[in-house]
Amino acid sequence: MYRRLRTPCQRPASPDFEHPEADFQSANAMARIVLAMSGGVDSSVAAHLLQQQGHEVIGVFMRHGGQSPVIGCATGDSPENGPRPVSNSRLDHKQGCCSAADAEDARRVADRLDIPFYALDLQQEFRRIIDYFVDEYATGRTPNPCVMCNTWLKFGKLFEYADSISAEFVATGHYARLVRSGVDELPWLCRGLDRTKDQSYALFGIERQVLRRMILPVGDHEKSHIRKIAAELGLRVANKRDSQEICFVNTGEHHELVRSRSGDNRDRTGDIITTDGRVVGRHPGIECFTVGQRKGLRVAMGEPHFVVRIEPKTRRVVIGTKDELGRTELTADRTNWLVDPPVGPFRCQAKIRYNAEAAAATAETLADQRLKVTFDEPRYGVAPGQAVVCYDGERVLGGGWIE
Repeated sequence: MYRRLRTPCQRPASPDFEHPEADFQSANAMARIVLAMSGGVDSSVAAHLLQQQGHEVIGVFMRHGGQSPVIGCATGDSPENGPRPVSNSRLDHKQGCCSAADAEDARRVADRLDIPFYALDLQQEFRRIIDYFVDEYATGRTPNPCVMCNTWLKFGKLFEYADSISAEFVATGHYARLVRSGVDELPWLCRGLDRTKDQSYALFGIERQVLRRMILPVGDHEKSHIRKIAAELGLRVANKRDSQEICFVNTGEHHELVRSRSGDNRDRTGDIITTDGRVVGRHPGIECFTVGQRKGLRVAMGEPHFVVRIEPKTRRVVIGTKDELGRTELTADRTNWLVDPPVGPFRCQAKIRYNAEAAAATAETLADQRLKVTFDEPRYGVAPGQAVVCYDGERVLGGGWIE
């Protein structure tokens, strides 16, 4: 399952490992921690912060087996010395993650910090994520593979690996916080201190019980401070750009992946229509669109129009004005709660996308793990397939997948 690059020292499992209620925040003894290292500045500094607290850190890079860029070797005796001629094979020239170049960055950081480093082969698991991604777009929905990766892999498969080496905790470089309330057995998942980088939305789908074994070292820091620490440590990733695109779509054109993975040559074209049924254009395939999209419609309407809905059976893309895009209600399924599931209507702030603001709403749990959310004001770009996540102030309550 994994390729060993450096061997961690062996030690017996901690007595606390036998009791999942072990509280990392109050523990004084050294803990063994598996850290997901992506080759970025956040997970790199997370390794340093954990070291500073006296813990044994084991770095792990998750390999998905996709197209990898060419990596040049560093010069000099130290891997941190000299130029680093790494080419980015992404055709869109944006910063991804999980590439061979990122693995090399992670390895260099591990060497610099003198921590063990492993590469886990998760090609099969990543195929599951890619299949999900393709299936969602092919049915007119907008997938969120990063949420799935966090749920299935970073806080799923990595715990299996942690158990195999008697590690008590799994850590990542996410900008979110775990807060002990003093009244609950489990910590609360809360927004990161840096609200411009907050990633708590993307963690709503994890199992509630894993909160006791999670660590999020950078969540209490501003991004600028994390970069400053990396620079002070002399890490070359200090100024590395943040990941901007999906790791397995290296062209920047997700519809190309959807078509290549579909395995058929059927006609994908369809009509672009207005909300009153007028045909105003043709499109090459519904996989090219998402609800809320404005650019790339290739129709002249005289005023801004947006994708209001996608009809997979008829292959029609329906467009309308901003007012027609607005929605005050939505329902979601496959809910996941990081609190005791609420009973009856409750007030919250709800996010409909990672980069959307949380908006005041009333939510209510429904039968069959479903959820209804009613916003105080219209929200724009409510896309089936995206997650709606409910907050109580800073705390993540839970959420579901928009129907």
